Amino acid sequence: MTQHEQTTETQIPRKLTNQLLHLAQLSPDDEICGLVGSLNGIPITCYPIANIAEQPQQRFLLDAKQQIAAMAEMREQGEELFAIYHSHPKTPAEPSSYDLESTTYPKALCLIISLNTKGVLEMRGFKISPQKAEEVELTLLEE
Repeated sequence: MTQHEQTTETQIPRKLTNQLLHLAQLSPDDEICGLVGSLNGIPITCYPIANIAEQPQQRFLLDAKQQIAAMAEMREQGEELFAIYHSHPKTPAEPSSYDLESTTYPKALCLIISLNTKGVLEMRGFKISPQKAEEVELTLLEE
């Protein structure tokens, strides 16, 4: 197994996971989106950002002013960008072709929340580089 084939695992605190899933449930028809900040490699803060895409049911586009403000707040808190999250109201928690084409932070994890699973919310993580997605196993970190 080469270094690139190794499965990576990321721990996400249960409280943060619940917060992200709740935000997705509040918007069952439109994709939600935002940033996650980490401290010492542990994701801790969710920064919801308005989705200004023309078709928010199928795409997400972070509001630039809110994104800049969230990045500034992260820096003030000593946090680093850990992930960009968004939801898929009607499709699985897998990167769409649009997601693969529009990635702008290849070092950040892409968290996708799906509401398309019969009564069970699903969240999966991916490292996305141009036209390629590699799944990262997510495990809950109990606080």
